[in-house]
Amino acid sequence: MANLLAIDTSSAWCSVALSLGDQAPELRHEAISAGASQLLLPWIETLLSKSNISLQDLDAIAVGIGPGAFTGVRLGVAAVQGLAISNNLPVISVSSLDAIAAQLINTSTFKKTNPQYFIIAIDARMEEIYWAKYETQSNLLPKRISDIQLTKPENIDLVDIGLLAGSAINAYSERLPVFQGILDSEISISAIGILDCAKQAFAKGLQHDVRQLEPMYVRNKVALTTAEREEALK
Repeated sequence: MANLLAIDTSSAWCSVALSLGDQAPELRHEAISAGASQLLLPWIETLLSKSNISLQDLDAIAVGIGPGAFTGVRLGVAAVQGLAISNNLPVISVSSLDAIAAQLINTSTFKKTNPQYFIIAIDARMEEIYWAKYETQSNLLPKRISDIQLTKPENIDLVDIGLLAGSAINAYSERLPVFQGILDSEISISAIGILDCAKQAFAKGLQHDVRQLEPMYVRNKVALTTAEREEALK
């Protein structure tokens, strides 16, 4: 089993997880309104010190590459670039939605529902959502069966979906299409989801050179002009 460090700063949470072989992972996960850049590296150092290892003892570093908060995603990617380069480590890139899907399958809601198909949908701000469809797989993490979409809440495709999960539910409850399936509005990303995806990726040899690491930009445009904001309010 691999020694893996996983981090995510793509949301309002700062999250770091450490997995050593088959031991239970260590996690530091807290809601942060600001200042994640000052907390991330000390948290990593604390987890490593607690386990009496150094970065050189790791097999790879995994990081959430988004989509998510623009500044947060870049912070996480930049931190991992620095750590990986200085310690000659490979990295594992994990999509935010894939990480949430990995966490979702361990919840009681999911286990009771056991849907064949489900959707992760998160608030993308600017009156839009990021979402993707997944298929449940036995003894494996869910398989993403669509590209990650950026659309208005009204345009999400819920056909044949048994469960809808993510922050988009509370953010746009009145704008989402009528849905007769199960909802999970509470789940959000953490480094545990990043870690679960990283373990599967590492087992498949999907770690890569840090020079290939970059944020996932689903939205090319990150700000509206004044005229566009005024038009959106009409």
